[in-house]
Amino acid sequence: QVHLAESGGGSVEAGGSLTLSCVVTGPIYRDYTMGWFRESPGKDREGVAGLDTDGRINYGDSVKGRFTISQDNAQKTLYLQMNALQPEDTGVYSCAVAPLLDSILVPDAYNYWGLGTLVTVSS
Repeated sequence: QVHLAESGGGSVEAGGSLTLSCVVTGPIYRDYTMGWFRESPGKDREGVAGLDTDGRINYGDSVKGRFTISQDNAQKTLYLQMNALQPEDTGVYSCAVAPLLDSILVPDAYNYWGLGTLVTVSS
């Protein structure tokens, strides 16, 4: 059974930074894609950043240059470093994993999800 648990959310002022973590337990795929997604009130779930075992990394247009996705050497923890946060970055951030995908930032293709962690950015 695969389980994902996010942490690191909180409340910050605009311009601040946060680092989210996602710990994965259980057996995952030999070749996989992992991603960060966010849900904000009134908006569809949005792909924020993702990576895969082929070495690809993708970012959503709204976070390019501000967010950085990474994983640890054991590849069991996924991180999202978020800098220069803006109020529009507010939302519930969730991590997800899937077998290797063509489209890293399409949420419908992922089959295991964490419960999410709330990020609130005030102006």
